[in-house]
Amino acid sequence: MPDKAKVGFIGLGNMGQPIAGFILEAGFPLIVHDVRREAAAPLLARGARAVDSPGEVAAESDVICVCVPGPPEMEKVMLAPDGIVERVKRDTVCIDHTTNAPGVVQRVGSLLTARGAHLLDAPLDGGREGALDGQVTLFVGGDEAVLRRVKPVLDTFSKSVVWVGELGAGSVTKLVHNALAMSIDLLLTECLTLGAKAGVAVPRLVEAFREGCIVSNNMTFTKRMPSTLFRGDFAARFALKLAYKDFRLASDLAAKHGVPTRLLDLCELELLEAMNRGWGDQDRTKASTLQEERAGVTLRLPK
Repeated sequence: MPDKAKVGFIGLGNMGQPIAGFILEAGFPLIVHDVRREAAAPLLARGARAVDSPGEVAAESDVICVCVPGPPEMEKVMLAPDGIVERVKRDTVCIDHTTNAPGVVQRVGSLLTARGAHLLDAPLDGGREGALDGQVTLFVGGDEAVLRRVKPVLDTFSKSVVWVGELGAGSVTKLVHNALAMSIDLLLTECLTLGAKAGVAVPRLVEAFREGCIVSNNMTFTKRMPSTLFRGDFAARFALKLAYKDFRLASDLAAKHGVPTRLLDLCELELLEAMNRGWGDQDRTKASTLQEERAGVTLRLPK
């Protein structure tokens, strides 16, 4: 890979736009595409160039990052007419940052291999907060030698890059990790409402949890909840509909491998109830207000 490889970036949403900005800031020539043309504007003002299709990105890039909401969007970017597979150059490395289904990743990977290109699945952990700081963690599946080639690009926006195995392993890791993270959200809310209902003031309870050893370093508790649930502000950092999609993908994975997931299934049902309330476009922590309703406790901190 050239020292300053041309990097293509497709998907400039809550995560993609700040991540692409760090790549640009590091001096890599950047070509971008998003179905919402206006999403590219901040990057264009800083020197990126926009094109009209994923295929155009592929035709000009040495490395292509894809950061879209889920499997259908990733397949469209890759497989549609004038998509990446149709126009990718030989030896290009495609990096899928989507929280994806492992089978989709593997199928697309085989098509890229047939074109002489490469695919890594490298979903992101750290949320929008990590993306804004350039401090996400990547769980990467695929050829480890190919990963070493593109690591200078990934290092521009990550605090750690963890190779987890063959293609598809990154997606498996992210699905089980997300299921754990979102289940912790719901368990935290249950415990906080119980403590508050039993007589401990919410600010004192939150301070105690921060000083304790169980959740003191948990990003949801230390960053996300203080900016969402504890303020009553549910503008989407990570939309509930995406969180529910991730639970469904984890459920599909469990069914495929015959692994019982009774506790995760309960958490998935909780998110389904929140979805049925019409909250899909709000932050995933909106689901925690269901427990507030049941307990008759509001977990807000003074400003």
